[in-house]
Amino acid sequence: MSTKRDMIKIETPEGIKLSVPAHVVVTTFISAALAQIGTPQPTAAPAQTLSTQSTPAVGEYWPGQGGINGGWVAAHDGVPAHYLIWATKDAGKHKWGGYEKESKATSKRDGLANTKALLAEGDHPAVLAAAIRADGHYDFYLPAAAELYHGWLNVPQIFAQDRWYWSSSQRSANHAFIMTFDVGTQLISAKYDELSVRPVRRAFI
Repeated sequence: MSTKRDMIKIETPEGIKLSVPAHVVVTTFISAALAQIGTPQPTAAPAQTLSTQSTPAVGEYWPGQGGINGGWVAAHDGVPAHYLIWATKDAGKHKWGGYEKESKATSKRDGLANTKALLAEGDHPAVLAAAIRADGHYDFYLPAAAELYHGWLNVPQIFAQDRWYWSSSQRSANHAFIMTFDVGTQLISAKYDELSVRPVRRAFI
């Protein structure tokens, strides 16, 4: 039969009294008891959505992400920091659409916001072409002008060098911004022109 010398008495911060057999590893028992009554325990930092150890080099295909690592983009305008993931190939040549109509797709940086606006407005073939599916991801969109420029800075080699690409950024009722990847020129083109589309998506950290 156990004696008082065989027992260790413990009182938790909540006033719960415990008697612990001396042969039990005391520190382990306390941790378990406190966890059961809901006392906060030190926890590790939350795991990130993407592990830096699994991040391929810029310009390489990112398994499971639907395309090529286009580089890191810092947080801006309410959009959290993320990687741009470029589709592995163009989605053909299409009209921007909505000629002579003002669009709400005027952001120079947020292609996803532009894409949502264009889809809501309708009659925009280029943005429809950008809605591809890859590796189970359905969130590809038509990049904004600054996102195309980011592509030229980081991965110009994945784009054709002899053609113009649409951005989702409107310039006026008749024009939208475009870009070529041989020397990184940005201009505008009439919305009825048929130009190349390269879908992109975001991979958040």
